[in-house]
Amino acid sequence: MTKPAKKLPKNKAPKRSKTLPPELVEAMFSRFRSANPEPKGELHSVNPFTFLVAVVLSAQATDEGVNRATGPLFQVADTPEKMLALGEEKLTDYIKTIGLFRGKAKNVIALSRQLVDQHGSEVPHDREALQALPGVGRKTANVVLNAVFGEPTIAVDTHLFRLGNRLGLAPGKTVDEVEQKLLKRVPPAYLRHAHHWLILHGRYVCKARKPECWRCLVADLCPFTPKTPAPA
Repeated sequence: MTKPAKKLPKNKAPKRSKTLPPELVEAMFSRFRSANPEPKGELHSVNPFTFLVAVVLSAQATDEGVNRATGPLFQVADTPEKMLALGEEKLTDYIKTIGLFRGKAKNVIALSRQLVDQHGSEVPHDREALQALPGVGRKTANVVLNAVFGEPTIAVDTHLFRLGNRLGLAPGKTVDEVEQKLLKRVPPAYLRHAHHWLILHGRYVCKARKPECWRCLVADLCPFTPKTPAPA
């Protein structure tokens, strides 16, 4: 059963803008698509299993840091069987530069065992089965369903939560609220890639502390104020 989403502390919640009208939502995603028709995530993987592992390892860690650790790891353990053969202790050595590495190592070994025992060593194309894997919550399941199986899911991380509120796309007090509003408000033609467009925009342009509004391709549509001026 999915745990109820927690409200973010008031001092952590992003500033909320007015809700963007549908025609501006359409215009916003049209620009994202024109600029980047086939957006890709930045986690490195070689197959669905390694992608799942990378996403589990990325919790409270940067994609860059995860990629540095998984490059060597996936050369020796790119299947659940090989991960089990590697073992928790050796796996820990590979991922010790990643935050919370001990707990993540336990989860990766446990999910590998579950994939072998219950899913024929394959990553399941099923939300409930994914979320039953150790270390996999709703956000991770959404990422896997989207990136591996092409489903129009939206995984709300800190970037999407911020943009949902700041851009007026899906104002909400919880990640679940923002997710459900995004699913309703993003036009169907853009749902497949909406997650990646928004996460990349939040990571590199619409940053938390100082959004780079002067180079934002949707600044004229965005209700967030005040806009950050270009540096001198």
